[in-house]
Amino acid sequence: MSNERLDAILAAAYECFTRHGVRRTTMDDIAAAAGMSRPAVYQYVRNKDDAYRRLAERLFAGSLADARQAAGSPGADLAQRLHDVLAAKLELTLRLHRESPHAAELLDTSTRLTGDLAEAYTRDLTDVVAGALADTAGPRARAVADVLVALTRGLEADLTDPDLPRRRLRDGVALVVAGLATHPGAPS
Repeated sequence: MSNERLDAILAAAYECFTRHGVRRTTMDDIAAAAGMSRPAVYQYVRNKDDAYRRLAERLFAGSLADARQAAGSPGADLAQRLHDVLAAKLELTLRLHRESPHAAELLDTSTRLTGDLAEAYTRDLTDVVAGALADTAGPRARAVADVLVALTRGLEADLTDPDLPRRRLRDGVALVVAGLATHPGAPS
């Protein structure tokens, strides 16, 4: 099977899901947007739910790759690296809100289709944050990472002004890093 064809189908699915929402999108919509017949699309995805799940996997994988790259950014201080790791998550959400009136449906982490993927993504992102904090936070790294990821998720609740959560993320990370610097060995 051609990866290029699957890429075209998932790009078409993204276009349809962001335009119509998952519930209202049909396989006919995806096939038309991909410039393929329905039977040809079914050679690559089982159904609309499979297309949505594969698309979510790709979006999460891309965001996680960005986060991992930011965590290993040479020359960047801890606050900048942490900000950039968490910004990978925030920017995924902001992108969906910018590109779709159906963002809430697309981002619903409780769905039966992608809830497990969202949980795995959050767990993996938290691991990346904890790894970036390991030298500074020591045994508290995981707990601090949990707080920072929770902060980021909370900032995604109100995206009426996309610059506000970006500023708050930078401020929140700076506060946590400053707290770690002033309380180095504090118990968790």
